[in-house]
Amino acid sequence: MIETAMKPISDVPTLLLLDGTDVRALLSHDAALHGVRQAFMAHSSGAGRSFGLVREAIAAGAVFGIKSGEIAGNALLGLKAAGFWPANPGRGLDAHQASILLVDPATGRPRCLMDGNHVTAMRTGAAGGIGIAVLARADSQRLCVFGAGVQARIQIDYALRACPAVRELVYVTADGQANQAFEEQFAARCRVALSTDADTAVASADIVITATPSRLPLFSLDAVRPGTHINAVGADTRGKRELPAGLLERSTLVVVDDRLQAQTVGEGQWVTGCATAEIGELLGQTPAWVRPPAAITVFDLTGLALQDLVVAAALVEAAEARGLGQRLAWPC
Repeated sequence: MIETAMKPISDVPTLLLLDGTDVRALLSHDAALHGVRQAFMAHSSGAGRSFGLVREAIAAGAVFGIKSGEIAGNALLGLKAAGFWPANPGRGLDAHQASILLVDPATGRPRCLMDGNHVTAMRTGAAGGIGIAVLARADSQRLCVFGAGVQARIQIDYALRACPAVRELVYVTADGQANQAFEEQFAARCRVALSTDADTAVASADIVITATPSRLPLFSLDAVRPGTHINAVGADTRGKRELPAGLLERSTLVVVDDRLQAQTVGEGQWVTGCATAEIGELLGQTPAWVRPPAAITVFDLTGLALQDLVVAAALVEAAEARGLGQRLAWPC
């Protein structure tokens, strides 16, 4: 059972609103890591469950999704409505949009509505950090990242925290152009360099992170050396892929957050019958899994509803303790 439980609903019908500013003030790196770890273990142990995933293209030219679930023992129930609107940057908006709703399971009344953009980014970064801490070689020194956007940067941040031995960051962009702001963000933590050759970048890396909207493999199978760990972040919708054919079959261990979801919208949609372990199973395993030095490992992240809900519940608790957010009357 997770540590964060929702308190009994008040007799006063109100709805707590947490906007993006509130969420950023409340959500630390450590809090996201702690919440995501709890969520993974609750998911794989059966203490929590995720409901059917909705992920559909809509007429507006966007992708809209709903992830929902519950942890009954903690009175935690809710959903995240989220998606990708590619035209949004031209409107001055983030392409990714998300909102999280927590519901009282005893009555069905809404308890909290919060901006989910920062929660999504941080909980995904935290998941990547957990994957690297569990699966990558502790002596990994070279990190290769595909992408230079918000999620790529958060993945790097968590990766550097999880593996402090990293000394070099090589990044690959879709247009092959350098990103000065990206380089400046990490220059104080490691050496940063652009690569215009994807295979060379992968071949020289100990850890590879793919955080793109790609629908085609980003590098070739032969570029992956023994001892490499890969966090595959981008594939979360039917038709998306970042990894080359044959990599999952060749890997020593393929880890997912949820088996069915990985087969439906993750890298597993391109492979039939690939054996996988869930990250929550590894976190709860005694003795801990020991990585063979020459192993190739892959962590396919598709994102769990429980990640959003556990982190959101912790934010509600923190908001109430600090007096943040807005309470609205919400009559029946």
